[in-house]
Amino acid sequence: MGSKEGSSVDMAQPLYNKYTLKEKFKGMGPGILVVGTFLGPGSITSATRAGASFGYTLLWTVVFSIVAVIVLQEMASRFGIVTQTGLAEGIMSYLKDRPVLRKIMAALIAFSITLGGMAYMGGDLTGTAMGVSTITGIPTNIVAATWGICILIIINIGDDVLKTLMKLLSVTVSIMAIVFTLTMIVAKPDLGEVFRGMIPTIPPGSALTCGAMIGTTVVPYNMFIHATSSRRTWSDPKQMPLSRFDTTLTMIIGGFITAAIMISAGAVIRGVEVTSAADMAGSLEPLLGSFAKPFLCIGMIAAGVSASTGTPLGVSYVLAGLFGWEMNKKDKRFFYTNIIVVVTGIIVAATGFNPVSIIMTAQALNGVFLPIVVFLLIYLTSREKLMGQYKSTPIQTVLGVLVGMITLVVGISSIISFF
Repeated sequence: MGSKEGSSVDMAQPLYNKYTLKEKFKGMGPGILVVGTFLGPGSITSATRAGASFGYTLLWTVVFSIVAVIVLQEMASRFGIVTQTGLAEGIMSYLKDRPVLRKIMAALIAFSITLGGMAYMGGDLTGTAMGVSTITGIPTNIVAATWGICILIIINIGDDVLKTLMKLLSVTVSIMAIVFTLTMIVAKPDLGEVFRGMIPTIPPGSALTCGAMIGTTVVPYNMFIHATSSRRTWSDPKQMPLSRFDTTLTMIIGGFITAAIMISAGAVIRGVEVTSAADMAGSLEPLLGSFAKPFLCIGMIAAGVSASTGTPLGVSYVLAGLFGWEMNKKDKRFFYTNIIVVVTGIIVAATGFNPVSIIMTAQALNGVFLPIVVFLLIYLTSREKLMGQYKSTPIQTVLGVLVGMITLVVGISSIISFF
């Protein structure tokens, strides 16, 4: 596996190839997929509610999340490229001589990723339903159940359909990025207050929101998706500069969009209790006026397409890597995992609870499970046996541990706040 590749590196040869800026832009790919996954209805809802409830005070969670995803997704991508395996397969292979620990790790990862994915699925369906409900007036729980059935059909039609949907979504998210950025500028936020919001503080009652903000950006199964996608995109560790450019740029863009949403909400609808897409649309009114509501609703629907289709597939890929399944719907275990994740999400979304509460809780749950994946990733990428000369540097390891510790503290705070 990775140990062979790592040990065969010629010390006289440079570790990395050199690329022009044009070549780096042309080589982008896996990072865009990750950003497209975490910029779903959950991100829009969490950032809007954070801004409306706490102004710019929680802006530090966005800054932290940007740093965290750059550090962690780079590790995941590097692991995939060097070892030429997915993260789940790599963990199982590394622990093959420790059968008891291997089974414990497999069960722990499977449980956390599956439960987190189910919660995320409920949030994705609910976020999409909020958009449809605001336009049509149909209750969100009915729309969520109907949309969930549509997702079941979509994810079993074929990969070409999903690729088309992803392309459509990238256009929509790009438009939303421009609109939220312009709204942020038009709203003229207090820059001093904005910068103060980058100083970490947890105001009373904000612990669950902090967890949601981190959980909606630093998504555990995205690290598994990124490792698999990277190894399919790049086969030589010397191509790492392409991967790092792709990861860094896309994560910064995704984080900036999230920050723009929070700042816009903090400037325009601070103090408003956000319970629907109509409430959220208020943050866009300075720029779009009467078009704010339909624009946001359509955006929520479009963002939900990517997130809702990506979540069940992401969970299935992780479980397939852990337990040696085939990574396609011909394997019944892979196929039924997709169905179980979506059906559970439908049940969560169809409960009739406040849709915003469902989304916020789902994001916070992902933040709770995150530290498990983070510390596993840090450990594996620091092993010379696996990574050779491409193992994490001391600085990368320290940054990873700091990220892991912060996610652990916020995750525990979220649990306490939840109960």
